Amino acid sequence: MSCSIQNRTKWKIFFSIIVAWAFSISCVTKSRSDSSSENLIYERNKEITSVLESPYPVIPLRQSNVSDAEKIQTILIKDPQLADLYVHKFSGGKMLNEIFSISEARPSDLPQGVNVKSKENYYRLEMYNYALNLSIIAIVSKREQKVIHLTTYKETQPDVPPHLVELANYIARHDTSVIHAYGENYEDVQPLMPGTKTALNRTKCQRSKHLCVAPTFVKNDKALWAIVDLTDLKVAGIRWTQVGETGMAVTQRTAQNSKVMDCYCDIYNSYEKDGWNFKYTMTRSDGLQIFDIAYQGNKIFNQVKLVDWHVSYSKTDGFGYSDAIGCPEFSTAAVLAVEPPYFEAIIENNDTTGFLVGQQYYSEGWPTPCNYNYHQYYEFYKDGRFRPVAGSIGRGCGNNGMYRPVTRISIAGEHNSIQEYKDQKWIPWKQEQWTLQTEQKKFDRDNGWFKILNKNGKGLVLVANTGQLRDGGRGDHAYVYATKHHAKVDEGDTDLPTIGPCCNLDYQQGPEKFINNESIEDTEVVLWYVAQVQNDDTKGKEYCWAESVLKDGVFKPLIYPCYTGPMFKPVL
Repeated sequence: MSCSIQNRTKWKIFFSIIVAWAFSISCVTKSRSDSSSENLIYERNKEITSVLESPYPVIPLRQSNVSDAEKIQTILIKDPQLADLYVHKFSGGKMLNEIFSISEARPSDLPQGVNVKSKENYYRLEMYNYALNLSIIAIVSKREQKVIHLTTYKETQPDVPPHLVELANYIARHDTSVIHAYGENYEDVQPLMPGTKTALNRTKCQRSKHLCVAPTFVKNDKALWAIVDLTDLKVAGIRWTQVGETGMAVTQRTAQNSKVMDCYCDIYNSYEKDGWNFKYTMTRSDGLQIFDIAYQGNKIFNQVKLVDWHVSYSKTDGFGYSDAIGCPEFSTAAVLAVEPPYFEAIIENNDTTGFLVGQQYYSEGWPTPCNYNYHQYYEFYKDGRFRPVAGSIGRGCGNNGMYRPVTRISIAGEHNSIQEYKDQKWIPWKQEQWTLQTEQKKFDRDNGWFKILNKNGKGLVLVANTGQLRDGGRGDHAYVYATKHHAKVDEGDTDLPTIGPCCNLDYQQGPEKFINNESIEDTEVVLWYVAQVQNDDTKGKEYCWAESVLKDGVFKPLIYPCYTGPMFKPVL
């Protein structure tokens, strides 16, 4: 009996030891997991404290493919033009800055007057001021040891570097609200779009204009957004969107990164056909840019490019993505070109009426949820018509997305004036301003909305897109902005950062930043065109949508694209 009791006692002691050991292991594992996250945030805060105690409160980019990166960054950091971005003029406190990228300058990065042939001497740096929510774009000459061009953009944010993407992922994956909301198998899911900038109403992302990104976790037919505030280093909020059946990724293209980079990103190309001639290049984040565009020997446009894609998934909560499109390597774009630009004929009523130059951009996992496919092309017609087109092929990260592509159109000529068709007559625009294409808007014959005329009364008519054009679109409901072009002030001639937030419901899409109530009579002007299209996954009414379907034993994409863009007709 005593032996039996003694054995049971031994087993109880043994079992207690095992339980205690197992519990200690789990606690150690949890402690290591939690502390790794805390250590990453701790190291970030320690770095911030250190630079704020230095004369130059700038966190440099630690990892770069550029040789002499540290030396090049130092040239920028010590430039006296940045002094006002280091110390707040009223409080005297230090303001935190960080260099987000450094790369060899490309043709589209260089301001007018810089010798493109010696571009290997120049480097483009992007810096962000956290206190002012301000982007700084600089061109540094290594040979001359100085900043040769510097532009600041208020209320804009460069795309975040890899180490901040990693930090955002860490914060999201260790946040209790995210873990509880997603549920089982959370650790097995890799977030999508982790470095794409976002917003969220009624948080500091919106109110204080903090730098925020949205690692997104797909679960069945929904996606969980973790809105990470990289200024405060915490999750600002979580939201769910409906994404439909997940399907499978469809690979239909072969990445040709080196060809795209060597032949289209690093050089200018020229093209001539049907009375048109122009130059073109692929930019790091403004898509396929065309410039010096002439028809029958007369220059019509200085430059046309697609600056941003704003995608909003809620009218109330205000969250989504601010996307960019561009080169496949060393790019700040969210959705990349993996194939070269292409040319094809425009056929209308069995007749070849012109040609187009196009470019496509893909996320790797398209058309599964939270992956994007954008299509951009420019139409050139034999009769002098021209149209810049921006299209979404879906699928995106929700079934209620509002897409707003931002196109910049710089009109050639130093003596232009603008007129809008309003109240059955043409009304001159005397100062920089904007307007909206509403359902009640009345246009002139053939949908004429604006005239851009030189002092001889010749120029262009901007034709509103109400769904009458050849691409099957449903109308643009567009905002149009007109601003004065400054030859010596960079307001978008070079490659732009993302200039607008993803989710504003009004005219504040980015171009309004360049409206300063200047006169636009008898001068150079820039038009900004922001279309607005709503996606739809309703069966039989799909729009801006894509699915992967099983056909002939393999998955293939089924697409329902939406295309936007005005038509320009010549006034002879």
